[in-house]
Amino acid sequence: MATAVILNTNQMGHGDRELGLKILATCLRKLVSIPDLRSIVLYNSGVHLATTDSPVAVELRQLRENGVDILPCGTCADYYKLTDRLITRRPSNMDEIVAALRDADKVITL
Repeated sequence: MATAVILNTNQMGHGDRELGLKILATCLRKLVSIPDLRSIVLYNSGVHLATTDSPVAVELRQLRENGVDILPCGTCADYYKLTDRLITRRPSNMDEIVAALRDADKVITL
């Protein structure tokens, strides 16, 4: 059962940013326990998480090394002027994002 995770903000939950980043990092480390995790989609301010200086860059790189597609929205990266700092080789596009969501049996939004 293919799973996709959506990160649409630059932290997990609402409230204190430091706490939101701390629990997000822990959550990303635990996502390896989802055997069929196929993709992590990042859009809107969530695209900040997929940059080289992100507090969760290490966790996202580890997931990528484990075969998970990391899909930061290109339009969002352009908007926030982050394209040259993404941890992926290139930004994603809406066709790829929609395909990842379409092909997933389960979509989790954090």
